[in-house]
Amino acid sequence: MAELTRLTPARIALGRSGASLPTRELLRFGMAHAQARDAVHAPFDAEGVAGRLTQLGLEVIQVRSAVDSREEYLRRPDLGRKLSSESREALTARRGDFDLAIIVADGLSSTAVHQNIAPFVAALLPLLARQGLRLAPTVVAREARVALGDEIGEALGARAVAVLIGERPGLSSPDSLGAYLTFAPRAGLTDANRNCISNIRPGGLAYEHAAFRLSWLIAEAFRRSLTGVGLKDESDFALEAGTAGKSTIAGSGPGAEPPPISPDMTQKGDR
Repeated sequence: MAELTRLTPARIALGRSGASLPTRELLRFGMAHAQARDAVHAPFDAEGVAGRLTQLGLEVIQVRSAVDSREEYLRRPDLGRKLSSESREALTARRGDFDLAIIVADGLSSTAVHQNIAPFVAALLPLLARQGLRLAPTVVAREARVALGDEIGEALGARAVAVLIGERPGLSSPDSLGAYLTFAPRAGLTDANRNCISNIRPGGLAYEHAAFRLSWLIAEAFRRSLTGVGLKDESDFALEAGTAGKSTIAGSGPGAEPPPISPDMTQKGDR
């Protein structure tokens, strides 16, 4: 059992003290709960995130949802799925012929975005470049739910959107980043239309592995003109075969070569 506890942060083999848990485990539980609450309520440093993305060579636009406060965001998830009128106008003014829009959103854990977004995007961009994609300006969204990406993508005229968002904190993972891919984004879509990659963080799915998965899904989404329940994630098979991202994106250059496979990406236990 001791060996098992070294392999997972899950709460197993906690022991007991009489009819209760040991004091140490009770304190650890309280700390984990506090970290999860902090992740939800921590202010989102949109300026800092935008600055780090700019350093990676990306053009950045900042927007916000129709939510006025964090308290309203938690009470009214429907408003977190809608753009403010000012943001919608700003995005419509930048509408163009784009293949992919990357949206970075605070979601339910700004902590996850602050800690993970720069290294993950740095791992992702070279793989997207190999596909010859026309990228829309990167959007940093405040008080955002996943579905806000559909309205953003529609406003920008993007053929697909990748929403990188802080996930609902768990008691062992307050810093988990999620990636949601949607082809042909438009308001009113549901989770059935999206593909999700979860638990992107140093203690979960490694940045390189997650970037490989997302780039594979993007290539397949364009090849098959769909995402969601009709697109199964078979990127691990491509990883083993050493191929991914070979699809040609219509009107965006030659067919992409497979992204490089580093030794770290094939190691076990990076989830």
